[in-house]
Formats: sequence, structure tokens, C-alpha cells
Amino acid sequence: MLLGIHLTLLIGPTVAVPAPPLLTDAIQSVEVTHGDEERSGFQITFQTGRGGPLALLDYPLMSNPLLKTFNRVILIVTFNVMPRVLIDGIITHKELSPGTEPGTSTVTVTGEDISLVLDREEKSAEHPAQDETVIANKIILSYAQYGLIPLVVPPLAIDPPIPVERIPVQQDTDLDYLVELARRHAYVFYVLPGPTPFTNTAYWGPPVRVGLPQRALSVDLGSATNVSSINFRHNALAPTLVSGRVQDRTTNKSLPVRTFASLRVPLSLRPTWLTDQANVRRRQFRQTGLNASQAFARAQAEMDASVDGAVVAEGELDTLRYGEPLQPRGLVGVRGAGFSYDGLWYVKRVTHTIRKEEYKQSFTLAREGEGSTTPVVRP
Repeated sequence: MLLGIHLTLLIGPTVAVPAPPLLTDAIQSVEVTHGDEERSGFQITFQTGRGGPLALLDYPLMSNPLLKTFNRVILIVTFNVMPRVLIDGIITHKELSPGTEPGTSTVTVTGEDISLVLDREEKSAEHPAQDETVIANKIILSYAQYGLIPLVVPPLAIDPPIPVERIPVQQDTDLDYLVELARRHAYVFYVLPGPTPFTNTAYWGPPVRVGLPQRALSVDLGSATNVSSINFRHNALAPTLVSGRVQDRTTNKSLPVRTFASLRVPLSLRPTWLTDQANVRRRQFRQTGLNASQAFARAQAEMDASVDGAVVAEGELDTLRYGEPLQPRGLVGVRGAGFSYDGLWYVKRVTHTIRKEEYKQSFTLAREGEGSTTPVVRP
């Protein structure tokens, strides 16, 4: 329990139930990581000892059935009376670290979010007459028993396959296949916990670069400062222009393929791909078996994905001073860092670290260049 913050742990083999005081009182720290390119993960550390007759054979927490691997874990953080599902996942590892003094031993359970269930079995499957949008919805809905709710955004270029011409074939786990389909369009696939316990939103679509930004991360602004540390990196080699030719599958003609600009919603005034285009890396388009629209879409997706990490910011946030947990996979404002790095950013990754009387977050932000596109951000 923290000032203004309450942590609730639900855990169990099939249906997660509120953890008993034996477990909640033993929690030493909680760490949860969310990102848009990988599964979210969690780690819970419990303090334990071997006092009493029940601990003659083993540490009580090591034999506790609630901490068995493959049990389901739901963490809910209530910040200023507003509950948020922090993670809905499955335990995959358990570790014991014996201490040198009584009561200093720890048991640590580590796990991944509920998308783990999509990655358990490799499949050989065909998806006749189904484009990527239909396939994504179908796969996600097949896991409805885990509370997965599909949120699928159709790409700009959709080419429904005609069975006499081609049939999409899956030779991978459902998770890897969804990620592969997403990358074709510079999309991402991840699972968001919530909005309520036992439900999860499976998002397949572009990185969310629109909407209401979160409260600003304030740097070097005296009493308004809420960032403990932050640093910025500009990688001028990240953006990539793509050009080449493709043998159109439909007309059998050789057509040029070339990208000129990123179609991402701009977050910076001076995109790296535009301000230094003479030195931007260029790559040959070498994919085959596509029609013209597919080829242009694949080339554009490759360029869009390359510009995302041209400028990256990493830092640490005092969540208590910030006033609410920073949410990943959306927008946030930065102020106080100067014109080059102020403005709107995409929150790519967030790690929550919760201990007694402490709630901190490390974060990774990204955008395509320098310079703010807005004179003010949400304070």
C-alpha cells in the first residue's frame, strides 16, 4: 500500500481470485513492462522465511499452489481512486534466492501477458479468400475464453486473395503470424490488459499517434519537474527510402516501386527523412509474387517503420509527482527540454516499478525528427 496507491493481486490456476494476506503482505516489489513490439511481462518479488514447523521441509511460498507456473496473475493498481489493470498474464518462471539472515530470502515469479497463449503451438494452416484483416479477427476471436477482444484496424491497401491465384498459408504460431501480418503494413500487434479484470484488448493496427496526449513530462521546470532523468538520441541512419521494380502478378508487367515520404502522422517539425534526404539510406525492393498495389504498400510500410525510431528519448518518471501512471502505446507531451525535443512523442515502452512508498516508471519515447509541432502541451 502506498500514499494514494493500492495494489491488488488476483492469482489462481484457472480463475484468478484475490490473493490471501499471506501473499499480499509478503510482496517486496512489482515490476511490469509494456511495449509495442514484444509481449508485456511482469515480475513479483516476495519476501519469505522458514520459521515454524510448517517450514521444516521447504519455504512456505515455494510450496504455495498459488505460485505454481502457468497460474494466471492479474495486477490492478488503484491510483487516486482510479483502478487500472496493470497486467493480465501467466507465470512462466519461479526463482528462490535464499538469504543470509532470517526473513531475507525472496521468491520471485516472472511471467508474460496473456498473448503467451497465442505462442504455444506452431500451426500449419490455410486461410483461403481471407485478407489480413479477416485473418487477424478470426485468430483473435478463437481465444475468446481468455477474454481477448479484437481491435483490428484495416490497412490502407487491402488485396483479398482469390483462391485460384493464391491462398495465405500460416507456418507459425498464431502470435508470430499476427506480428508478421502486421509488419507488412508497418503495423503493431499487442495485447492491452483491461479495461476490466479478466478482459484484454488485442490491438492489430498502426502505432497510435493521434488522440488526446497524456500529461506532459516536465524537464528542468523547478517545482513542476516530474522527470527524474531523461536523455535524447538522434539516429540519422534510421530512415530508409525504398525503391526498385516488381513483376506485377496480375498484368505480368515490370513496374517501378519507390517511396518518397513517410505517411506516419507527423510528431516533429523537422523529420529526419526530409531534412537530410540527400544522405538518407536507400534500399532495393526485392519482394516478388505481388501485384502493384501490394508492392507499393510493402515498400511504404518498410519506410514508415524505419522512421519511427529516428529520435528516441529514455528516462525515469516519479509517478507520484506526475499524478497518474504513464500509459504506453499513445501520445505524451514533453516540455522544458528545448525546442528540438519539446512537443508530442509516441510512448513506445514503459516499465512500472512499485515498492513500498515508491512508484517509479522508466520510459522510452520515439518520433521521426526534431522540433515541436505545437506551441504548448497538456500540463
